[in-house]
Amino acid sequence: MFDLIVKGGTLPDGRAADIGIRGDRIAAVEARLDAEAGEVIDATGDLVSPPFVDPHFHMDATLSYGIPRVNASGTLLEGIGLWGELKQVMTQGEVRDRALAYCDWAVSMGLLAIRSHVDTCDDRLLGVEALLDVRETVKPYLDLQLVAFPQDGVFRDPTAWDNTVRALDMGVDIVGGIPHFERTMAEGARSVTALCELAAERGLPVDMHCDETDDPMSRHIETLAAETTRLGLGGRVAGSHLTSMHSMDNYYVSKLIPLMAEAGVAAIPNPLINITIQGRHDTYPKRRGLTRVKELLTAGIEVGWGQDCVLDPWYPLGTADMLDVAFMGMHVAQMTHPSEMRRCFDMVTEGNARILGLDGYGLAVGDMASLVVLDAGDPVEALRLRARRLAVVSKGKVVARGARDDAELDLPGRPGSVRRRHRSV
Repeated sequence: MFDLIVKGGTLPDGRAADIGIRGDRIAAVEARLDAEAGEVIDATGDLVSPPFVDPHFHMDATLSYGIPRVNASGTLLEGIGLWGELKQVMTQGEVRDRALAYCDWAVSMGLLAIRSHVDTCDDRLLGVEALLDVRETVKPYLDLQLVAFPQDGVFRDPTAWDNTVRALDMGVDIVGGIPHFERTMAEGARSVTALCELAAERGLPVDMHCDETDDPMSRHIETLAAETTRLGLGGRVAGSHLTSMHSMDNYYVSKLIPLMAEAGVAAIPNPLINITIQGRHDTYPKRRGLTRVKELLTAGIEVGWGQDCVLDPWYPLGTADMLDVAFMGMHVAQMTHPSEMRRCFDMVTEGNARILGLDGYGLAVGDMASLVVLDAGDPVEALRLRARRLAVVSKGKVVARGARDDAELDLPGRPGSVRRRHRSV
């Protein structure tokens, strides 16, 4: 007897299987389960995937687009300035309400684990308090990790270091930073060292905004890799964005990428935002701004696609759909071989789960019973269509349901229907 059976689904590896769930765990994965269940989801012909995971987001800013004004230039620096204006007028309740609304969007999209940076350059720490509250509120159905992020520079802002330590004392999970926004390259490198030492002292992971710039001389990822090795932090450090690598000298990169691999530093590009914000000062040709994803993957580095922003001072769009993120990344990184497209799907599921260190993630017996039923036949088709979510199960409970999007045709001499996914077989 199972509480829930998901019947007839196709797993990402191509196997057809029934998944039996008891409580909050997967209890059976078999070609056919002849058993009773309190509820059955018919997933025949549909893709059944572990949930989507976002390794890089800013939940304290989400859904604030237009407050107090829009980003007219579309640049990173104006966005940071605009966020500074917003911090002066926002309230803790507003941050909480916007974050909870976004979490609802995320769950409807099968996005059940998010790592969010939270600004620590506000002496009131309103955002930190709000997101700690949100983390507890959504805990039954969404895993939320928080990064202490000194948006204005941990040394550039006079109280940022103390506020970052306070945020960690309050229960924030991860140490963050933004070395390229410090006053000088040297001060940026010093911030990387200090923050990594802080993480090592506390036994915490590190996730640092690193080299989010078109400047090829912004090379703080080198320092991050070196400090990761020196302090024994391998496997729990991520460098986010890394957009300067797009413009770096090839010979230098041929040294840098092996250093990252040796250190065990993960990379988190954010294609929707990187392709929108970077290259704003270029005429033509315009740089894409995305880091060297294929080369990082080839070196064995864990790379995961991140969402970064939705309707905030930096980005006027977004839907909490990680398939949108992977779809853009697939295009900009030119990952169009079937194996590469499948890898893009993995980068918003299994790969991102590894970056976040999620326990019990997957579709094996004993894993947490969290999964998504998609209106697609396989991962590539899911990407091509940004497939509808037919059902979302979180920790053993069905938390969202969707409908198929079939089109009814009434053409002269050709009545019929067309499935949205236009499958060839």
